[in-house]
Amino acid sequence: MANVQFSFKRYEKKYMLTSFQRDRLLEIINGKIVKDKYGESKICNIYYDTDDFSLIRKSIEKPVYKEKLRVRSYGVPDDESDVFIEIKKKFDGIVYKRRITASAAGVESIMSGGAIAYPGGQIAREIEYFISFYDLSPKVFIAYDRTAYAGKDDGAVRITFDKNIRFRTYDLDLRKGDKGRKILDSDLYLTEIKLPGVCPLWLSSALTQVGAKNVSFSKYGECYKKYILPEIFKKSNEISKGELLGA
Repeated sequence: MANVQFSFKRYEKKYMLTSFQRDRLLEIINGKIVKDKYGESKICNIYYDTDDFSLIRKSIEKPVYKEKLRVRSYGVPDDESDVFIEIKKKFDGIVYKRRITASAAGVESIMSGGAIAYPGGQIAREIEYFISFYDLSPKVFIAYDRTAYAGKDDGAVRITFDKNIRFRTYDLDLRKGDKGRKILDSDLYLTEIKLPGVCPLWLSSALTQVGAKNVSFSKYGECYKKYILPEIFKKSNEISKGELLGA
């Protein structure tokens, strides 16, 4: 993957916009942005966690420091397609992302604790340590359709619009398609502003004009709170009832 960035440090702000707000925002900042190198894309992710979901449970408590690991592809990969293995950390409002590439067929071996053969392997060593320290396994697949823009005069300023956010807790393999249950209304776009520093005035003004409100929203966190956790409680209650009946 030529010209791919493997390490990020930036601020990220999130907004939940209706289709009307999104269209109006694009109208206002027309001329200030261009579609980035990804443009329109389908992003597929598998999030890894401990058996008791400790990473996402800590994350939704909004600590000063949090971290997670996911495997990501752009589109549905085949065996030989390159995918990203990423550690994403957030400390004091700043997001740090470190990632390497691997073949989609080779991910399972790496995530099961296999050694990573990777040139300039500092990031690989961080990922190996993360996997072994937490004893991770795949927990949820999340996909969405993204349109991405970059600042015309400053490509480090990025704006992404995600829609059709969907998830599944089965077939946890990126090669098994992008099917899943939707978690957002079809009229809503999760909008992310990714910045190297202060938000440009032209963008800040445009967000104010469309009535955009900053939100705290995690795709994995939303899945966990609304769908995964209730299912855990349901199974726990069923086990408890079975134990009582068998007593």
